[in-house]
Amino acid sequence: MRLLMLGGTGFVGGAVVTEAVRRDWQVTVFNRGVHGRVPDGVHRLRGDRTAPDGLAALTGGEWDLVVDTWDGAPRAVRDAASALEGAVAHYVYVSSGSVYAPPVAPGSGEEAPTVPADADAEDGDYPANKAGGELAATRVFGDRALLARAGLILGPGEDIGRLPWWLNRIARGGDVLAPGPRDLPIQYVDVRDLATWLLDRGAEGVGGAYNVVGRTGHATMGDLLDAAVAVTGSDATLRWTAPEPILAAGVEPWNDLPVWIPRGHEYRWLQERDVERAYAAGLVCRPVTETVADTWRWLREVGRVPDRAGRPARAPVGLAPEREAALLAALPA
Repeated sequence: MRLLMLGGTGFVGGAVVTEAVRRDWQVTVFNRGVHGRVPDGVHRLRGDRTAPDGLAALTGGEWDLVVDTWDGAPRAVRDAASALEGAVAHYVYVSSGSVYAPPVAPGSGEEAPTVPADADAEDGDYPANKAGGELAATRVFGDRALLARAGLILGPGEDIGRLPWWLNRIARGGDVLAPGPRDLPIQYVDVRDLATWLLDRGAEGVGGAYNVVGRTGHATMGDLLDAAVAVTGSDATLRWTAPEPILAAGVEPWNDLPVWIPRGHEYRWLQERDVERAYAAGLVCRPVTETVADTWRWLREVGRVPDRAGRPARAPVGLAPEREAALLAALPA
């Protein structure tokens, strides 16, 4: 198979390239050439898809499928899809569950309404950009476009830092504010399982929208944090705390305490989406212990969470130590 990866040096793109190389596919990446490396044997084309004539390096190429992770202006997806219309058999666009229009009922599937979007938009917020990217890809490729609405993505290479924050915090030891309940189901996908699914379904020519994330309850907050304690060898004590005092203190789920969204919260649906369509199409998710162990191994090798490729940095995630200490001190002994 001949793969064209638009980007290819970031979190998801890097995992897709790595998996394609493992399969002995012919891999070409297209990017600006200013961020990260690509494996040996990968052909690199340089260009800035947002610049006039920035896609010129793609002229004359032919591939079986393209994978695109773009989360900026939808017009960049429009332009790339138009440029590749006769050169690529199938377009795989890595979208997001954020495209769904609030309020979203927990358990909703791909049929849920999406936010207003425009394939020709110059830019917008993240949900509108991803929804516009979907429109752009399908405008050109129709049912030859696969829209992978990923959820929370964890694993080696994570460039937002949610799981790395927990690993680093637990590695420091001591009492750790653990947001309960311990058995709270979480929903995520390992980046390598996502990459495998994208390439498998892309090679088969599957089209349409899919929620590509593991089942709710594939793991719990307890499973995740217990695995972090185990792999770091830390002496940390998890102080499991009910949601009410945490929320009353102004702590923001998802950002201040990464991954965690308690029941009843307005964004709880991010952890409770219907994913049976993706599972029926072959999604397989590895154990949380493997994701946590491999992420810790990678984090020790690289030393820090890498910068995000091609987009402005996001605000850091995780509670500041002094704020966590104050919260812990206010809890009953």
